[in-house]
Amino acid sequence: MNLAMKEVDYEQPQAEAGGAACATKHAWARVPQEPGRSERAALKEKIHRLLKEKNAVMVSHYYVHPDLQDLAEETGGLVSDSLEMARFGRDHSAQTLVVSGVRFMGETAKILSPEKRVLMPDLDATCSLDLGCPAGEFSAFCDAHPERTVVVYANTSAAVKARSDWLVTSSCALDIVKALKDKGHKILWAPDRHLGHYIQRETGADMLMWNGSCIVHNEFKAIELQDLMQQHPGARVLVHPESPAEVVALADAVGSTSGILKAAHEMDAKVFIVATDNGMMHKLRTLNPGKLFLEAPTSGNSATCKSCAHCPWMAMNSLADVARVLETGANEVQVDAAIIPRARLPIDRMLAFTSALKGGNDAGRLVPHIGAA
Repeated sequence: MNLAMKEVDYEQPQAEAGGAACATKHAWARVPQEPGRSERAALKEKIHRLLKEKNAVMVSHYYVHPDLQDLAEETGGLVSDSLEMARFGRDHSAQTLVVSGVRFMGETAKILSPEKRVLMPDLDATCSLDLGCPAGEFSAFCDAHPERTVVVYANTSAAVKARSDWLVTSSCALDIVKALKDKGHKILWAPDRHLGHYIQRETGADMLMWNGSCIVHNEFKAIELQDLMQQHPGARVLVHPESPAEVVALADAVGSTSGILKAAHEMDAKVFIVATDNGMMHKLRTLNPGKLFLEAPTSGNSATCKSCAHCPWMAMNSLADVARVLETGANEVQVDAAIIPRARLPIDRMLAFTSALKGGNDAGRLVPHIGAA
């Protein structure tokens, strides 16, 4: 079947990585065809059967198609963020993991479960943050600043993870960077500059930034957001910290995907404006049926919409491809066995830290005085 293709622009730092200048690069994404009602039902039934036959479990990110989110939960899998998806897959008895998301998520699952088979609906589904942080250039950036502790966001390749000291997600980045700062560490941060600057503002840490951004969150516009807020004066604003600083400044709550879900549940407002990928709307509306959720604007008088608040690579995941990879074993994620132990180290550090924090223990004792990897 020939699928439609769309070109996608993303940023990549030029020669002086971490400086202000970024080059515009071009990638592409496939656009799956939406199945009709009968085909959709048949595909879901087939996937239910194949998951049982293949001793497989399905994990889906909050940003993929609602069908894939619902199907994961209906079949005993999980809908969550990238690290919780990988952790769930590691701890589940299934020997095959089907990861509906983007490539770095499949790689992370493989790093944590190297003995398992990890399949993805489309191996070409990538991420602008991953694309904008090539391992070779990033390694050279680290080499130029050996005195700094390397902290990278989950949205990176296995090779970049292997060059880091710590991995973070948006839900634990503040705690980990604060602990590093308190131990006297200077940070080299990659790849999302907006998240990095948010953490820097909140912690006061000395941070040198890689100059990447998410093509979805980078598009949210403060001017148009203020206009929408005026139209809905009682609305609360929920913002993911990958958004620009002027958008974050308007938020009633800033948080990761799980943080946004928590805030929407706990706040007593009836109307929310949400600045993150609109794939989140499905879970927000499902869990909060009496509340209204509006998308924060990504275009208007001050901008031209590029992603329209939905990652084009997340959109590449489809029911048909989930069924195909389960049936054929195609699209298996491969990570160089030589780098898995080194890539796993920063992930395990993060998991130990967050586990200690959750248990009320002194997570700071897990922060060693280490330099760059």
